[in-house]
Amino acid sequence: MSNQSTFWNPALETLSFENIRKLQLKKFKRIFSWAYTHSKFHRSLYDNASIKPDDIQSLDDIRHIPTVEKSMMRDIQGKNPFPYGDALCVSLEEVTSYHQTSGTTGQPIYQPDTWQDWEWWSECWAQLLWAQGYRPKDRVFIPFGYNVFVAFWAGHYGAEKIGCEVVPGGVLDTRARILKIQELKATALMGTPTYMLGMADTAINEMGLNLSEFTIDKITCAGEPGASIPSTKKRIEESWGAKVYDHAGATEIGAWSFECQEQPGGMHVNEAFFLVEIEDLETGRIIEEPGKKGKMIITALDRHAQPCVRFDSKDIIEWDSEQCTCGRTFRLIKGGVLGRADDITKVKGVLFTPSSVEDVVRGIDGLGNDYELQINKKGDKEVITLQVELLPGIADRQNAIKTELSDQLRLKTNLSYDIKFHQYGELPRYQVKAKRFKDLRK
Repeated sequence: MSNQSTFWNPALETLSFENIRKLQLKKFKRIFSWAYTHSKFHRSLYDNASIKPDDIQSLDDIRHIPTVEKSMMRDIQGKNPFPYGDALCVSLEEVTSYHQTSGTTGQPIYQPDTWQDWEWWSECWAQLLWAQGYRPKDRVFIPFGYNVFVAFWAGHYGAEKIGCEVVPGGVLDTRARILKIQELKATALMGTPTYMLGMADTAINEMGLNLSEFTIDKITCAGEPGASIPSTKKRIEESWGAKVYDHAGATEIGAWSFECQEQPGGMHVNEAFFLVEIEDLETGRIIEEPGKKGKMIITALDRHAQPCVRFDSKDIIEWDSEQCTCGRTFRLIKGGVLGRADDITKVKGVLFTPSSVEDVVRGIDGLGNDYELQINKKGDKEVITLQVELLPGIADRQNAIKTELSDQLRLKTNLSYDIKFHQYGELPRYQVKAKRFKDLRK
């Protein structure tokens, strides 16, 4: 990697599990003490739980520390020191970057960063991009307008840190972005799975272009679970003729996991920079063994302006029992981020995960990339409505597609659906995070 790196030592990626855990404990004690000393919010939270920095002597001790939820951050923000409130650990003069969450789950969270914090953010991205094969020879096209939402700001700087040439395609519309990618012979893209498929739809079905003839050879996705869902990954890869790599991060957390070039069916957790715990949804115990899903509790070990200490991310993950053949010793989460705890719900007595529907829809030939999913209650009856698009020229196959779709949904989710077909282009399109699932029973 570039000698501009200020945080990273490649040897960290191959540390033994025992040494990684020692490093995590050392860093956790440091950031916990920092938050306790400098944040009124964190100090009050920990005092109420009767926990002091000196109480943390082992990783087991960490499990007794209260978690922080997004709603708690919303409650304290908008107050002095404006607009961050009591979680700010530095003076306002030291804050050099402002970003905020996308707001898809409610009122956005404001995120301040110092210059050192932002260097750390871009370093996280540089590591994941290097693991996915990005090198100084790459020309990276980023098809988003940069604004207060953090999406791909750090990806831009991470790519520059490696030495890549970065082309910001923000103010262009989708057609213009596609033509600019073609004109400049870009080799890599970053985007949400939804928009990568949306660009492909526009190029193939509206512009008559063959994207596999473009020079794109790798795509890094973020923002949604889609790039770890096999059928979605396959659609993007086949549309672009490129390898698709997943990554997970969040504004209030950082870029905490990544898929490497080996594509092991999951993502590495950057365990040198983050402590990830998986909490059982029913018992609250911390899951260490592979094969059991739970929600992620995460600590960013090196972020100081507004610390992320035992943050309840609501992301559903599970540890993989296998170690990646790439040689990194960072553990894998199997299948990437599997969904969100606040999206998992019971329908007709069956535990339902919306991402399972995406895997089915994207795996059926003849259906477009876009769909909408709603759960309604009609009297005592719960109804799941799935709206899908037929690709142009295959209306005569609608009945066969409906039968296949119904059968696969029943097989994968144990539920039945009211399926409604639309012509291509009728359903909403999204550029950043898609909002496809709505539970209207509430």
